[in-house]
Amino acid sequence: MARRRRVKWGITLTIILLCVSFARLVMLQVVKAPELSQAALDSRMRTYEITAPRGQILDAEGHVLAASAQVVHVGVNQVKIRNYVHTEEVTDEEGKKATKIVGVGPAEAARQIGEILDLDPIELGGKMVGDRSYRVIAKNLTPAAWREIKALGIDGIEPDFVSVRTYPNGSTAGNIIGYVDRDGVPRTGLELSFDEELTGVPGEERVEVGGGGPKIPTGVSEKIDAQPGSTVRLNLLRDLQDVAQDSVQKAKDTYGAAWAAAVVQEVGTGKILAIADSDSIDPNEYWKSSGKSLWSRAISAVYEPGSTGKLLTYATAIDQGTVTPTTEIVDTSTYTTPNGQVINDFAPHPTERRTVAGVLMKSYNTGTVKIGETVSDEVRYDYFKKFGLGELADIGMPGQAKGLLVPPEKWDGRQKYTTMFGQGYALTLLQNVGIVQTIANGGEYVAPQLVKGLEDADGVFHASEETERRQVLTPETAEQMLLMMEGVTQPGGTGVRAAIDGYRVAAKTGTAQVAGPTGALTQTAGVFNAVIPADNPRLAISVVVYAPTSGFQGGIVAAPVFKEIATFAVRYLGIPPSDTEPDLYPVEIKENS
Repeated sequence: MARRRRVKWGITLTIILLCVSFARLVMLQVVKAPELSQAALDSRMRTYEITAPRGQILDAEGHVLAASAQVVHVGVNQVKIRNYVHTEEVTDEEGKKATKIVGVGPAEAARQIGEILDLDPIELGGKMVGDRSYRVIAKNLTPAAWREIKALGIDGIEPDFVSVRTYPNGSTAGNIIGYVDRDGVPRTGLELSFDEELTGVPGEERVEVGGGGPKIPTGVSEKIDAQPGSTVRLNLLRDLQDVAQDSVQKAKDTYGAAWAAAVVQEVGTGKILAIADSDSIDPNEYWKSSGKSLWSRAISAVYEPGSTGKLLTYATAIDQGTVTPTTEIVDTSTYTTPNGQVINDFAPHPTERRTVAGVLMKSYNTGTVKIGETVSDEVRYDYFKKFGLGELADIGMPGQAKGLLVPPEKWDGRQKYTTMFGQGYALTLLQNVGIVQTIANGGEYVAPQLVKGLEDADGVFHASEETERRQVLTPETAEQMLLMMEGVTQPGGTGVRAAIDGYRVAAKTGTAQVAGPTGALTQTAGVFNAVIPADNPRLAISVVVYAPTSGFQGGIVAAPVFKEIATFAVRYLGIPPSDTEPDLYPVEIKENS
């Protein structure tokens, strides 16, 4: 009886175990089968990011200033390469074909690849030995070089296609474009400020791999294509930019200056056609430059405009109707203001009876102060603001400065007068060119525009927002100012070195005091602002040569830079010569008048 019960319990237990096993089998093969199958697949899947091609940067004519090129990093599956056998088909003396083993494993693979890449096969072979599923053995190959390697048919040699940044024009516009470093990080210029637009959206590829890591040819493969970044289109003209850079570099080297820069702006549109800096970086070799040379001083460095700032005083007084171009000014080389400030001209001279136009032509400080005294400080400050001083004219570049300008209630007794002849405030070269662009454009200020717009991955162009415009001077005042400025480039003026045969040029020279190594005002900046042609303004050009060790004056160090840039620009842009001669204002008051 006891034996029967034991058998019965044994059978019952067996049945229970069988039921549990069956239930578990059903659970694994039916209920959880999809989940387990997916888990197994997931364990065999590898996900790779597909880098989005970085957008291009183009000039106004479509020339490529920055682009992304595809290169190939070649890697080896060190496990798989062990089984590599290189064979050749040979024919014996009897004409029978046979297969001959030429070489095997990493050594043979290294020999073949080394011949293509001109690399030491021993060193290359050493990189192929190990247990890693992927190790890079060669970087930055061209697609053509990879095709040669691929044609060898070596199982275990795999490509990794990557994107690298290239700058085909070297240092041309280097300080404007900026650069992307070796790690793909943008550091300066438009590369930095437009990084989000240029970057695009990465893609993704998921592939099924077998043991050791090789891709299973018939396995699961999923791919989401990368979306390329947008193309940034500029108003910059590459060839004009190149000439401008050469010219400022020559001036910097010739006069032993700390730096030099130039800006070319199209009158009426505000388009920036060139922003040139000396010692501009080559983004392909950015590591050779450092410090302030990585940035554009034309937009980031501030300086006192010197006598080019006198244009604001003359324009304000004429626009307010307190003087005209022919108003008489008795000009002495030294003038004491009502509050006791002593103002001196650059060099002593006899007392002269000159017109307002004549004072501008000679760039006398004393006469300029007498003209400035006809207008209140508050009104002059208001014109400063209208001309864009003390405010940021954003052109989409990092590191832009807005200059230094304090309201008149903070001016001291001397600053009240020095602001009349370009001292006591500071601006950038970009702001300085805006002053002459406004005068040339019938008195209408047009904010500068460097970026024309963005072209997205679908080829749709999105233009930049319309630039800000405001009327600063009456058209009559602007016309009178231009004619007065033409006298500067005539014999007897301070800007004769800027005269260009066949073209009327309106200009203003400047020599500003700047701080030396000790902080004292022991150095100068030679500045030049000009418009060409004066009778039909097309271009406004400003130049600064900062801290020269010789030459010093703007009419000597900066005017020739303008002439070289403008001479090329009028030919390149097809700007016709002037067909009239200027009817200039008188500059002196005769004794019997």
